[in-house]
This record gives sequence, structure tokens and C-alpha cells, in this order.
Amino acid sequence: MSPNEFDPRTLIAESRIGILATIKSNGVPQLSPVTAVYDSEADIIYVSMTDGRAKTANLRRDPRAAIEFTSPDGYTWATAEGEVSLIGPGDDPDGPEADALVDYYRRGAGEHPDWQEYRQVMVDDRRVLMVLHVTRVYGAKLR
Repeated sequence: MSPNEFDPRTLIAESRIGILATIKSNGVPQLSPVTAVYDSEADIIYVSMTDGRAKTANLRRDPRAAIEFTSPDGYTWATAEGEVSLIGPGDDPDGPEADALVDYYRRGAGEHPDWQEYRQVMVDDRRVLMVLHVTRVYGAKLR
């Protein structure tokens, strides 16, 4: 890649807030702002969401999604598309679903001051971890 070319994965890796697009039952996109964590080695984007919300229901019905990231100045954007798998919700604060959410938190924010409390909140809130396996990335740097 030449120095003037834009790598959309760089913006994805630097961003935490994205707009997740899922597909409603009527085929219309449903958009939600989300906190995303990108694992560049695995080419996977993680998002924590609540079970029962529109985006979760949409992904259970149709596991295709896209997530768009915009630079702070608004002149650079990147979109990642792919198939999604969902982990959770779990009923056990020490179960594998909570473990996956702990890993998500650590990747995005580091250590939590009280992991047992975090785990219990994830169970109580019926949190689900979305795992988007990136199959296509595109974007542009406009300035």
C-alpha cells in the first residue's frame, strides 16, 4: 500500500463507536450506535448488546451485519461487513458467556475494578456478545 492509500482497518482499529446495521424482518436496515472492539489479528469485531433488543432479535433471525465507523473530523469512514455469531445470554456469572464479555471488556477498556460485580451485571442485564467475522471492508478518506 502506498503512503497515500487509506487502509479502512486502521480506522476500525482506532474507533470505539460505530453504527451497527442489522436487517429488520421487513428487509429495512435497523441502525444502532454501539461500542465496538476490533481484534485485528482475528479480523473480528465484538459488540456487547442486550438480549431482546431489536438488533439482537434481527441478528438471531438473519446473522448478517455491517458496522460503519467515522473519523472525528467526519472525512474518513470505514465499513466492515460479515456474518455474526451471538454468545449468550448466560445465567451463570462464572459461565462461558460471562467469560466472553470479560474478554470483550478487557480488549476495549482494560481491567475492571470489580470483576465479580461486572459478571453479575452481565447476567442480570441479559447481555449478549456479538462476534462479527469480517468478510469485507471498504471505506474512504475524503480529505
